[in-house]
Amino acid sequence: MRIAVTSQNFKSVTGHAGMSRRFIIFEVGAPCDVPAIVWLDLPTKMSFHAFSGDKHPLDDMDVILTANSNQGFVEKLTQRGIQVITCDEGDPHKAVCDFLNGVSKPAASPDHRIRRRIKPPEGCGCACQLEAACYTS
Repeated sequence: MRIAVTSQNFKSVTGHAGMSRRFIIFEVGAPCDVPAIVWLDLPTKMSFHAFSGDKHPLDDMDVILTANSNQGFVEKLTQRGIQVITCDEGDPHKAVCDFLNGVSKPAASPDHRIRRRIKPPEGCGCACQLEAACYTS
């Protein structure tokens, strides 16, 4: 199984999957046996947001793990036979292991992430219990 993790810094799981150009590729054998790691750094025109060709370098992936993605990205990759999983785990290796073991932490809802970006004066307004941490700068 081949799993790509969106990672703009090659250190942590990042979001904006459709715009991402950097991925950590895991070649998975047995659960959590992740021996081969490849760093893939695509040119801007190869992000899924900008790509319009037939064959993409990530077409042979089984899964893409990301911090967040929109429905259009999920649908586009489903048509290519790739499953998109959003997770709240920051460590790429742990995110892959959690996915393989069926214990992935789900990502915050898209509505929550939008509110966090806007930073309303009274906090994020959700029940996440992380309001103070949402806006540290």
